[in-house]
Order: sequence, then structure tokens, then C-alpha cells
Amino acid sequence: MDTALRLDSDDFTLFGLPPKFALDRAQLDAQWRRLQAEVHPDRFAGESATRQRQAMQWAVRVNEAHQRLKDPVKRAAYLCEMRGASVNAERNTAMPAHFLMQQMAWREALEDARSLADVEALQAELATEQHDTLAQAARLLDEAGQPEAAAQQVRALMFMQRFRQDIERRLDALDPTR
Repeated sequence: MDTALRLDSDDFTLFGLPPKFALDRAQLDAQWRRLQAEVHPDRFAGESATRQRQAMQWAVRVNEAHQRLKDPVKRAAYLCEMRGASVNAERNTAMPAHFLMQQMAWREALEDARSLADVEALQAELATEQHDTLAQAARLLDEAGQPEAAAQQVRALMFMQRFRQDIERRLDALDPTR
């Protein structure tokens, strides 16, 4: 195992990547494979129990970091935290009035949707909004240096992810063969 790296290194340092939202997914995945090859517990099967335990800790750490960095919302939340802007989605639910109104409109539209086409249209609208909100969070993190504002966008994205699950359940109810 690379002794220069530490278990408490941030995810970007662990993967040898710059700490920014925009990243090359192929490079991330290649680094993950390289690190896994280096720390995989099977490589340490013949070593002491301590070395095997360390290898397991490293493998878990590398996998957790990979999961966080490959998911755009988790990556944005992680960057906000790194830059001192806690997303704190469980306790901080304050959102701009326009977003609260949008949430209510989406909920009503889902309740009122009677056909598969209605729900699919709502799903497409949500996907567009998620794309735009993620782009805004990326700009706030990588260009504007505004992690607090980005944290607000991340909280909105987290709501959208939960709402997307509601849409999926409704689609499944309308068309169980999906």
C-alpha cells in the first residue's frame, strides 16, 4: 500500500484529482481500479491479521471515496463541506420561495397525473430542472467560489432525487411492466 496516502486524506487527494466539481469520469474510474489493485484484501491474504485488516480498511475507504466522487450530487455536497459550507439537508430545509412553489406544483402535478404520458412529462421536466440545477451548482463551486450558494443548490437536488423516486413509483403503478 502506498505509504504516502493516508486513510484520512480527502477523496480528491486519495484519487490524485484536483478538488473541483468537473472531473473526468474515465480518469476517476482508472484511478479507482489502480487503487483497488493496490489495496485489495486478496493481495494480503498471506500476511498478518493486522495487514489484512489494514487492507480491508483501505479497500472500504477507496470504495466509499469512489462512490462519493462518481455521483454528481454527492460530489457537490462533499465539495461544499470541504469548503466550509455544510449542506446539512436534514436540519437546513430553507429554500427560496420560488423553489418551494415549484415543489408544490410538482407534487400537485404528480397527484393530478392520470396517465403514463402525464407522469412521463413530469419526469422529463424534473430531469431538465435537475440538469440545470447541477450545472448551476458546478458553476458556483468551480467558477464563482460560492460554496454556500452551491450548498443550497445541492439541497434542491436532494429534494429532486427524492421526488424522482416518487415519480418512479407512480410510473410503476401505472405500468407494472416497465
